[in-house]
Amino acid sequence: MNRLSGTAVGAAGVLLLASLAACDSGAARASLTVPELYYLRPYGDKAGPKDKMPFSVTADDGNGPGVRRLTVEVAPDGRDVVRLKKYGPCEGDSAHLTCEVDGDYSNWADSARAQPHAVKGAEAGATAVVRYTYTTKEGRKLTARTRFVVGEPVVEAMAPAYTKDLLRPGSELVSPLVVRNTGEVPVRGLGIAMTVNGPVFAQRYGNCRYPEPRKGHLAVCELPEATIDPGETLVVRPALRLRVPTAQMYPSYGRYAWALDMGPGQYHGYTKGGDHGDGPDLEAEPYAGPRGGFVQGGGSTHLVVDTHADYRVSDVELRGAPGTRRTFRVEVRNDGPADPGTTTDLVIEPPLELRVVKEPVEEYDDGVYRAYCDNNGFTYTCAVPALRPGESRSFEFTAELGAPGEGALSLQERDPVSPWDVGRRDSDASDDRASIRVVP
Repeated sequence: MNRLSGTAVGAAGVLLLASLAACDSGAARASLTVPELYYLRPYGDKAGPKDKMPFSVTADDGNGPGVRRLTVEVAPDGRDVVRLKKYGPCEGDSAHLTCEVDGDYSNWADSARAQPHAVKGAEAGATAVVRYTYTTKEGRKLTARTRFVVGEPVVEAMAPAYTKDLLRPGSELVSPLVVRNTGEVPVRGLGIAMTVNGPVFAQRYGNCRYPEPRKGHLAVCELPEATIDPGETLVVRPALRLRVPTAQMYPSYGRYAWALDMGPGQYHGYTKGGDHGDGPDLEAEPYAGPRGGFVQGGGSTHLVVDTHADYRVSDVELRGAPGTRRTFRVEVRNDGPADPGTTTDLVIEPPLELRVVKEPVEEYDDGVYRAYCDNNGFTYTCAVPALRPGESRSFEFTAELGAPGEGALSLQERDPVSPWDVGRRDSDASDDRASIRVVP
């Protein structure tokens, strides 16, 4: 943990982020925040891990008027490893820069930056310490340090394989997690997130936490002792064990892995807290099995459960003389035993002289609405949302009646867009059609 100099009195760190604060009686609180550790790409190399958290420097001095200074200096023994590139109002050279900044500074948003880069010829694993000094408006100095490492650990995980085999409801699925390091430096400590949508964890591991509010749907695990050298592949044991749901046709699960000292990435964040499992700890060991199907970070897959959903649509009868307006609902119900997801459309073919004057709408932006159903001028096609067993969805229309006549209501399966899409496998097609009638 970085320590403060001068009048600084407190320090705190989360995920290798040093957040430094200084204060004195009657003065505004000031802070300087830099990572304790950061990996740099080797000189001229544009590869590396995707979704990497960009290097971040922030400083806060109350955001009042006046110029502050941020001084960035590479330690003498690291100047053949890291150099600085200046942007905006900064003065100095590649080893020492002083930038004019304000009281609410961020190198992501402000033009003044002293950006660190690896020196040409610096070998993977070489390190350099860079010192940051933020001088407040009142002249107080806050200091912090970042240790830069040339090269990066790049964690790839074997993506869960899709299988066309139908899974028995309530059965157990066992899925091992295999990871490798394709980076230039070792992975020191492994983080893992396991997610499920539909299945439940059949075993909860001791070094994983299961946070709220998604308890039962997310496991976040840490293996701080795991080391993966460049080019090495490990398997995490015990394998992930999932209980296949009984009332969901298309469950899914996924895994994502990262180097602990890099964090899960800029766009991956996981709920904090949660109880640890009561099962064995996950451990990583050398792996000698098949090596295909790796994805940087990880991936997910859908499953298909050997079950079905019995959807039905109900008849609609409208009474009244021509010109009468009637509001009616077309109801679609799932009699189970499973939820097939969004696999079904409701198609409404009104009687010839019935004129729809109001149809279902959806809010797609704040206070902005559009028609929910597609309309070709006569036929309305409405997407049926996922329905759990016993649930129904009503579609409300208002129409001006014409002469007596009869139209049709039907449930149609959408064209499959994914290899796992087998529709709802409706066991009773007789109730997939109904009538909409206008009677005197």
